[in-house]
Amino acid sequence: MSALPVLQNYLSTSSVQPIQFSRRVVTENRRLASNVLWVRFSPDQDSGLQNFTPALVDEFQGVLDSIRRPVGDMAALPTRYTVIQSTHPDYFSVGGDLRFFRSCIAARDDKRLRQYSMACLDLMHGWSTRLKGESTSISLVQGRALGGGFEMVLSTDYVIAEERSSFGFPEIMFGLFPCTGAMGLLASKVGARQAEKMMTNKRIYSAAELYEMGIVDELCADGKGERAVERYVAEHSRRQKALLKVQASRYRTAPFNYDEGVRVVEDWVETAMSLSAEEIRTMEMLILMQSRDAVAGG
Repeated sequence: MSALPVLQNYLSTSSVQPIQFSRRVVTENRRLASNVLWVRFSPDQDSGLQNFTPALVDEFQGVLDSIRRPVGDMAALPTRYTVIQSTHPDYFSVGGDLRFFRSCIAARDDKRLRQYSMACLDLMHGWSTRLKGESTSISLVQGRALGGGFEMVLSTDYVIAEERSSFGFPEIMFGLFPCTGAMGLLASKVGARQAEKMMTNKRIYSAAELYEMGIVDELCADGKGERAVERYVAEHSRRQKALLKVQASRYRTAPFNYDEGVRVVEDWVETAMSLSAEEIRTMEMLILMQSRDAVAGG
C-alpha cells in the first residue's frame, strides 16, 4: 500500500523590546500578572519549513541556558513563566530536519546523526527537568505539532492548544520513531502501552482528543491562544509558590529517564543507518511534499 495518502493526511489541512537570540528564535519579556519570557520561533529561511534543524536546536538550548543564567535585562526580570509559540500560521512544527537525516544516511555519517539526536535529547531533558522548581513552561499550539515538535510540546509543563491544532508522530511511515523523549514524556501522562500506540499507529490526533486524554491541558477557540495564556498566568501566579512545589513533586514522581533517552538515541541512529531503499524513498516523498507545502504557504 502506498504511503502517499497517509503522508498527504499529515501535510494537508492545514511590552518590551525583543531580545534577539538568533535568526529563528526571538524572545521578549512580557509583563502580565507575572514576568513571562515569550519565545517565538520562525520557519527556516532556506527551506521555508518550521522544522528542528541542528541550528534551531542549538538556539533553543541557548534560550534554556539563558533562563538558568540570566544576564542583562533578563537578570533584572526573573523568569517565572516561559511561553513557546510558533510564528507559522499552520504548524507549531513539522518535526525533525528530514533533509539533514537523508544527507547523513547517504554519507553514512552516523556521528553527525548521533550528535543531532543527543542535542535534541539534551534539549527535551532540559525543558523537562531544569526549571521545575522555579518556573513554569507553557506550549501554545496553534496548528500542527508533528514528530519532534510534538516532543517539544510534551516537554513543557502546561499545554494550551487552539481547537484547530493536531498532533502526531509520522516517523514510523519511513521506518523510524521519535528520536528522544516521546516514550517517557507520553508514558508519564497516558502509560507506556498507549504511548507506544501513539508512536506507531500513524494517527493524527485532534487537540480535543488529546485534551480528553490529559495530554493537552487547556483547549481554547482558534485565535484565543494568547488570551488563554494570559488567563492561565493570572490564575496560576496567585498561588505560584505552592503550585511550583506541586509541579516539582510531579516531576520527581515521574522523572525523565535520561539514561533511557540515551539508549533511544543509540537505537534510533542504528535504525536510521539501516533503513531500506523503500523507507528512504518514503522519506524523500515526505521531504518533497513538505517542500511543496512550504512553497504553497502552508
